[in-house]
Amino acid sequence: MAHSDWKDRLGVVFSTNPEFQYTTAQEAEAETLPPSGQRLIVGIDRRNRGGKQVTLVSGFVGRAEDLKELGRTLKTRLGVGGSAKDGEITIQGDFRDKVTELLKSLGYNAKRGN
Repeated sequence: MAHSDWKDRLGVVFSTNPEFQYTTAQEAEAETLPPSGQRLIVGIDRRNRGGKQVTLVSGFVGRAEDLKELGRTLKTRLGVGGSAKDGEITIQGDFRDKVTELLKSLGYNAKRGN
């Protein structure tokens, strides 16, 4: 299904100028900081998860692809499931100490939260 941008153009007045080109403002993604410049907080979350615990890694500054790649690396090294979206990496289970050590070994400035 092709993406139609007619919803993005709601409220735009018709132009009779034949050379008129409608352009949208593109949001620039934040450039990914080097690992030593990242300040990651590793915490645990139990809310709204049916009593199950997850390890949250927050504070990542950068592109979504780099966040997903870091999440994939952590999940592979720990052998657990999880996700990486909205600037946070979610790891299933309580792995705060292991995740902190893994991030430090990868060169990230990580500290254990709650």
